[in-house]
Amino acid sequence: MSKFNRMHLVVLDSVGIGAAPDANDFVNAGVPDGASDTLGHISKSVGLNVPNMAKLGLGNIPRETPLKTVPAESNPTGYATKLQEVSLGKDTMTGHWEIMGLNITEPFDTFWNGFPEEILTKIEEFSGRKVIREANKPYSGTAVIEDFGPRQMETGELIIYTSADPVLQIAAHEDVIPLDELYRICEYARSITLERPALLGRIIARPYVGEPGNFTRTSNRRDLAVSPFEPTVLDKLNEAGIDTYAVGKINDIFNGAGINHDMGHNKSNSHGIDNLIKAMTSEDFKHGFSFTNLVDFDALYGHRRDPHGYRDCLHEFDQRLPEIIAAMREDDLLMITADHGNDPTYAGTDHTREYIPFLAYSPSFKGNELIPVGHFSDISATVAENFGVDKAMIGESFLDKLV
Repeated sequence: MSKFNRMHLVVLDSVGIGAAPDANDFVNAGVPDGASDTLGHISKSVGLNVPNMAKLGLGNIPRETPLKTVPAESNPTGYATKLQEVSLGKDTMTGHWEIMGLNITEPFDTFWNGFPEEILTKIEEFSGRKVIREANKPYSGTAVIEDFGPRQMETGELIIYTSADPVLQIAAHEDVIPLDELYRICEYARSITLERPALLGRIIARPYVGEPGNFTRTSNRRDLAVSPFEPTVLDKLNEAGIDTYAVGKINDIFNGAGINHDMGHNKSNSHGIDNLIKAMTSEDFKHGFSFTNLVDFDALYGHRRDPHGYRDCLHEFDQRLPEIIAAMREDDLLMITADHGNDPTYAGTDHTREYIPFLAYSPSFKGNELIPVGHFSDISATVAENFGVDKAMIGESFLDKLV
């Protein structure tokens, strides 16, 4: 019998809590990540008011310097700690895959100088459309359509760009390149980037609408990922006949592997929370695991280096946290974490190599001690032990500490 009948894991995408011990091995616009601290710098520079997460123990997580505006609770209602990444990477897929028990020892390929001509030429030949060479480099997703959207509307060329992540992104105006065509081009790009020297984690379709000077990316984004190279705990749950619910881009990140209920993409964090609550309150979801990604922190504010927007986004989540808790049953467990950092006060526009926070809450809790600092994969091992399935490659369960 499971200790918790249902477990709900919510990833606040990029909400790191301080530089990891190996952060200086990772760089951001030439600057080592050793001084990065997403939550710490937001709290210090623009203030942070998250009373509901603080109540669970966010301010109690051990740090060299306390979160400036998030006080420690003398009697938190949840368990808290921070977790370190083992895998070699600081991207979305690496973080999520490790959270589900994999160890990525060879990072995906990244293209700091843009994609090689061979890839662009193949895409041109397949699509019958030219590629705008000037956009072929690491670029902000909003800046690239500001700079090249007007040209695309005139010529129908493809905007192909990358980031410090192992991704190839294709931006297209929905009135110029229809969604079906964009998706077909992305599927082809996926087919030619599955092996080194161009093994990419994701191909991302980035549709947008509007007029020059007022372009807006739409919710019709589509991520085409590679499948995990080993079974994750999601696979093991699915094989055991246990419900696995995906909210947001989780299904894309795992290429559908191990997921038997997909709640679809989120139009926003708030929409994602709505979808999570919809799953939690469904009569069909009696036993199992839900996995939610809320991406706005990262996509809208981290990469754009907007600490005020990032703070407001955290406030919005915190204000809705009581609704999530209200949807829980007595024997549910809620876990809140992240997948990497993206310090909006830091150099460059890339992710930052950080610890991630971990908060756990159940209506059944009687204790509230700190969990020892562990690793991302410990989450998956805890889920595996709870539901009586084998863990994946790595991870140590802390299920016995949640009482």
